[in-house]
Amino acid sequence: MIGTAPPETRGFEVARLDRIRVWMEQLVSDRKHAGNGLLIARGGDVVFDHVTGLRDVEAGLPFERDTVARIYSMTKPVTTMALMMLVERGLFHLDAPLSDFLPEFSECHALIEGATAIDQTEPCAAPTLHQLATHTSGMSYPFNPGVLAAEMAEQNVIFKPSHGLLADQTRKLAALPLSFAPGARWEYSVGIDVLGRVIEVVSGKSLAAFFQDEIFDPLGMHETGFTVAPAQQDRFAALYTPLEGDAMGLNDAHLGADTLRLVDAPQTSPFLKTSLFSGGGGLVGTMDDYLRFAEMLRLGGAMDGARLLSPRTVRFMMSNHLRGDIASMGPESFAEQPMEGMGFGLGGAVVLDAARARVEGSVGDFSWGGMASTFFWVDPVEDMSVVFFTQLSPSSSYPTRPQLKGLVHGALTG
Repeated sequence: MIGTAPPETRGFEVARLDRIRVWMEQLVSDRKHAGNGLLIARGGDVVFDHVTGLRDVEAGLPFERDTVARIYSMTKPVTTMALMMLVERGLFHLDAPLSDFLPEFSECHALIEGATAIDQTEPCAAPTLHQLATHTSGMSYPFNPGVLAAEMAEQNVIFKPSHGLLADQTRKLAALPLSFAPGARWEYSVGIDVLGRVIEVVSGKSLAAFFQDEIFDPLGMHETGFTVAPAQQDRFAALYTPLEGDAMGLNDAHLGADTLRLVDAPQTSPFLKTSLFSGGGGLVGTMDDYLRFAEMLRLGGAMDGARLLSPRTVRFMMSNHLRGDIASMGPESFAEQPMEGMGFGLGGAVVLDAARARVEGSVGDFSWGGMASTFFWVDPVEDMSVVFFTQLSPSSSYPTRPQLKGLVHGALTG
């Protein structure tokens, strides 16, 4: 059970924590965020919680601790944990090819080096489950640069809540080539969405049902799911963007006149009636729920008597699975984290060298964020879990994540 404790009993200086409140409130007063919230836990107890601003500017509703938000890519560590739960049951191993589970990937092709057209390909092996989990599969995202990404955007191959069914979207993806031969480099991708479909095939359940039965119910995460429940709709936040164009345009630097332009209203959001369960970005939930997930990782796979993974499997997940840092893998895509000094585990980034990453953190700290600028990290060295929520897309709009890490580490004096 997550408790509370005075921050000074857990090594935090109260006056320095107040800097975080000022920073959060400044983001709101500067109209960079409509509202935001933060939870810091150390040694199993929440030592800092603060919310400020609005969850819905148009309706004038406050951002509160139980506000329901889109966590987008913070879904990924949940999916990779589900994957490892099945690995622990002996149902497959990580080097198994994707084609063993999804036959539509039996005859894979990859773009040739320097390709300028989508049909300039050569045969290649099917990616493995491990490559899908570590973004080395050759898959991509429509917002990335390159030929494959452009074709995905043209054909609308994206795993949004209203885009049909997961199985159908996965088959549509399989008709496209890979951006590169599996294992050749690192590129942020829909690979973990495809793993969601593998979980469905192996478990015989929808991804939503598997998450509910095997993860959310055991962890007491009653506010998290792929669809905003009727009882949550009055707490569901609006989504905003500072861009004049596509709110998912990660490489778009064109700020609009309104830094908080509404792009997904809570009353009409596709998350009210989800059809596609995106393991890469489809969950909505609350800060306290996600803190339970983060704390389960910190505690080695168990929470309040419910064990989901062995401590050894959690350490394996949170280890670097690349041959070096992300930067050494030749990425050309967007990433939620720095690439130098950062490795990648199963579904999240791992600090290898904080000095090279130029962001404060402990070696082995495991983290990831979401497109709406949400962020979490688990620091085994400092015995700490941190969850930050807001609803601003894209997450590249402002450098809030490195700023937050600096603030939190700056308040930690004991």
